[in-house]
Formats: sequence, C-alpha cells, structure tokens
Amino acid sequence: MSLAKPRLHFSSVMLVLGLLFLYVPMLVLVVYSFNASQLVTVWAGFSSQWYGELFRDEQILSAIWMSLRIAFFSASMAVCLGTVAAFVMTRYGQFRGKTALSTMITAPLVMPEVITGLSLLLLFVQMAQITGWPADRGMATIWIAHTTFCSAYVAVVVAARLREIDRSIEEAAMDLGSPPMKTFFCVTLPVIAPALVAGWLLAFTLSLDDLVIASFVSGPGANTLPMVVFSSVRMGVSPKINALATLIILAVSLATLLAWYIMRRNEAKRQQVLKASG
Repeated sequence: MSLAKPRLHFSSVMLVLGLLFLYVPMLVLVVYSFNASQLVTVWAGFSSQWYGELFRDEQILSAIWMSLRIAFFSASMAVCLGTVAAFVMTRYGQFRGKTALSTMITAPLVMPEVITGLSLLLLFVQMAQITGWPADRGMATIWIAHTTFCSAYVAVVVAARLREIDRSIEEAAMDLGSPPMKTFFCVTLPVIAPALVAGWLLAFTLSLDDLVIASFVSGPGANTLPMVVFSSVRMGVSPKINALATLIILAVSLATLLAWYIMRRNEAKRQQVLKASG
C-alpha cells in the first residue's frame, strides 16, 4: 500500500508567506541591532554597544517615559469615557439625537488623523486666546487629544460586549434587591471586564504609536517616542533605533505570552468548575 503524499493547500502556503512577510523584517531588525557598524546595512561583526548607547541617550529615555505616561493616562480615561458611551449606545432607548451621538462617538475611527490633529490644534489655540489655557502645548494637550480618539475604539469594543450580555442576569439581581449601582459593579462589570481590558490595551497601543496627532498638539520640549524616532530616521537610521525596536518587540512578546498564559489558566479553571458542577 502506497502512502499518500501530503499536499500543500493554497491556504497553508498563503499563511506561511504572510507570516514570513510580517516577521522576517523584524528578525532582520533584531539581528542588525547587534551590528558593530554604524551603517545599518553593513554587517561589521557582533556587538551590543548600541544598547549601551541607547540607555545613555537622555532624549530617547525622556521620550519613552513621556510616551508611557501619556499612554497610561489616555487609556485609563478612554476606558471610562468609552464605557459610558457604550452604555448610552446599547442600553438607552431611542431618544432625540441618539443617531447623531452614535455617529459622533465613532467618527474618530474613520476620520483621517491629519484632520483630527489639525482640528484639535485649532481648538487649543482658540481656548488659549479665550481662557488663557493651555498657555503652552505639551503633555496635557497630547493626553486630551489621545483620549479623544482612543475613546471611540474603547466604545466600539465595550458596546460589542454589552450587546452579547444576557440582561436577565442583571434583572434577576435587581429582582433580588440589588441596587442598580451594586448590580453594575457586582454583575455587569465582571462580565464586561475582558472587553475593558482589551479596550485599555488597544487604547494604550494606539496612544503609544501615534505620531501625526501628537505632532500637531505638542509643543517645544514635549516629544513623544514616535516623534523622536521619526526625527532621527529622517537624518538616517541609527543603530540605536534598531536596539530600541528590538526591546519593544521583546516587551510586546513577553506581554503577549503572559496574557496567553493567564487566559489559558483561567479557561482551565473554568473547565474544571464546569466539570465539577456537571
């Protein structure tokens, strides 16, 4: 009996090609971060000197710290505003202006970043002329701008989760005497917690990665990491940028593995509980 030869399916081939297209450039970047040459396209031997140069670059370190702070506060505020907007879109009945409100909430999803950044810049300029604030554009204006467009993404993620919830659970809790606020924190919030975490991570990533909007609403001395990287790349790619990108890839990979491990452990515990109760 002859064994059947394995066949390569078109979907498998395209999957492999897609993965190679995505990850081979990252692998090359990681390899060249250990290049001893100042020219990123010429290999001159193995060296880790650019990692030391990176940690001695005060401008990059300051930009990293500012970007992390802005991303954290923007994501946290976006989760609060986006969750409220999601409840308005999914839990409230029809009222005058609901369609317009829903359109305005989701508008930043399709609005070009150049238009968003320019409109926010004009807003801050007019506010400074009328009220005197903000006197200087900096971290606060970038935080407000990032919160504005990140809230739309969080609202969409949370709204999708709210539409899937069986509202009979909440109604049963209130029938048993639970006040609406306690029902929200004890019943609704744990159910939508995965969506809140996903929305927070998405908002954090979008804020950390933003260049266009931050370039419009920032001022002297307020440079985020993408702005510093972009300005340095225009003068020629420095090996320090390769080292920085390698560290970012390492941090994202570790965070992804940690999230996968936590989700797998929680799923295993849930299966054990279901088996025990069954």
